[in-house]
Amino acid sequence: MEHASFGQRLSRVIRHWRSTKAEALRAFPEATLAAAAQAITAGEQTHRGEVRFIVEAALPTDEAWDGITNRQRALALFADYGVWDTEDNCGVLIYVNLAEHKVDIVADRGIDRKIDSATWQAVCRTMTDGFRQGKYHEATLAAIEQVNGLLREHFPANGSRPNELPDRPIML
Repeated sequence: MEHASFGQRLSRVIRHWRSTKAEALRAFPEATLAAAAQAITAGEQTHRGEVRFIVEAALPTDEAWDGITNRQRALALFADYGVWDTEDNCGVLIYVNLAEHKVDIVADRGIDRKIDSATWQAVCRTMTDGFRQGKYHEATLAAIEQVNGLLREHFPANGSRPNELPDRPIML
């Protein structure tokens, strides 16, 4: 949105203003958040990765106005929540922006060397396709299982290890 017109910027800001926390909680109720946390915890017993799941109803107004992309926001949250700071460099962030109807996955450098962007895009499509059908719970769990499967394949568990990042999803 770097070269967006005033009208495009204003339209985007209004879209983000209209996307409320209450709507996010309807899409991701406590049962879905608890199931996502459980799926992350169970998956992390089978691989060396660390998975974080963040749902954001809308960008902060200044970021929506400035044209911050979904990817840029995901990268910032990846840094802010320390997903990059794992012992094996194998953190993965699944970021959902409800106002934009977009999902981004950011993988740390250890994972990024082994799993290509097309594979991550397929996981994102699992979520966005499900979300379009109103199946937030099912699509979220399916995507987390896909991520766990990829991490099991490329970073299988090699004994017990500490849980480096919280498994509970974050609602912004």
